Amino acid sequence: MNVVEQFGSLLNAQIGEREMPVITVEGPKIDLEKKRQLVKKLTDSAAEVYGNIPITVLVKENAPENVGVSGELLLDRRKKKD
Repeated sequence: MNVVEQFGSLLNAQIGEREMPVITVEGPKIDLEKKRQLVKKLTDSAAEVYGNIPITVLVKENAPENVGVSGELLLDRRKKKD
C-alpha cells in the first residue's frame, strides 16, 4: 500500500466511505513556510470545487540527483550550466 492509499484508508475510516480528494505535488525542496502556503492555497482551491470534505495534500520533494530530464540527471545538467 502506497502513502496515498494509507492516508486514504485512514481518513476514510474517520469520515466514512465518502471519496476523499488527494492532491500530490512533486518538485524541488522548499522551506516550511512555503509548504504551508502551498498546502493552504491548494486546499482552498480544491474546497471550492469539492465542498466541505477533507482534502489531503502530499508534498513530495525530489532532490536533483533523483530527477532526470531528457535522459540526464538534473544534478548533472546544473553542473554543466555552472
